[in-house]
Amino acid sequence: MENLIFSLNATVPIFLLMVLGFILKKLGLIDDVFASKMNKFVFLVPLPVLLFEDLSNVDFAGVWNLKFVLFCFAATLICIALAAAVSFLWKDKSIQGEFIQASYRSSAALLGIAFIQNIYGDAGMAPLMIIGSVPLYNIMAVVVLSFFQPERKKLDKEVWAKTLKGIVTNPIIIGIVVGLLWSALRIPLSGILEKTVSDVGATATPLGLMAMGASFDLKKAFGKAKPAVTASIMKLLLFAALFLPLAVGLGFRREELVAILVMLSSATTVSCYVMARNMGHEGVLTSSVVMLTTLFSAFTMTGWLYILKCMGMV
Repeated sequence: MENLIFSLNATVPIFLLMVLGFILKKLGLIDDVFASKMNKFVFLVPLPVLLFEDLSNVDFAGVWNLKFVLFCFAATLICIALAAAVSFLWKDKSIQGEFIQASYRSSAALLGIAFIQNIYGDAGMAPLMIIGSVPLYNIMAVVVLSFFQPERKKLDKEVWAKTLKGIVTNPIIIGIVVGLLWSALRIPLSGILEKTVSDVGATATPLGLMAMGASFDLKKAFGKAKPAVTASIMKLLLFAALFLPLAVGLGFRREELVAILVMLSSATTVSCYVMARNMGHEGVLTSSVVMLTTLFSAFTMTGWLYILKCMGMV
């Protein structure tokens, strides 16, 4: 029951912020133009700052475990490949990019640290899980959303050049690279700078969630119900079912397993929607998956934790 209450406390407020955005739109306090500008702002400023903050504060050298990092990287890469393979089953090819990203991309950085701290009292293996998965999450999201744009063009030199330029200049990628360099060089982040970075980064999730709720279209969402449900099942159940037994077999235990569980099976992050909208995608499928996985992850995550506890693994 304690784990269920914790999971609900972590996920229900996220869902309620999306509902708030939806209600504010219905009341006329937010319109499409405002929601669109809010999405763009989150993509350009708070989200890259949030990723920079997460990575710049991590002492990777102090907790380094190459086997664990490689497992997180390989599992993430295989999940992306599986999501890409399934995406070719849909007749509507315009949703491929959104489907792939929403199927594999977790709220790993935020929920990972919160879950492990709640259970073990410190961040444990979350920083290593972040370095093994989060940069790959974001880099592949840019690649996937660039190549699988709704109005796809032939992959000639011009398209390749435009795609590569989009990856290099993407604010998310810049935030990750600067954060990793900041951590590697051990530059202190304190005082006024730390407070400013923290305050700006803290606006990413609530603003992004309310913008998502304001942009949510129920009629369009029901039209994409099948791919949304499929992506949600993959995100919450399939990937964990595939890789948790392998992780146990490789000897990972306690906070290592919890970090892997969060990486594989936590709700789809709101930044998926922000990126999809700002890279030429409709965003309806992504917002549907975020809502579904956020709503049900409290129960599925608790179920996975219960199974691992019964087995004496966490």
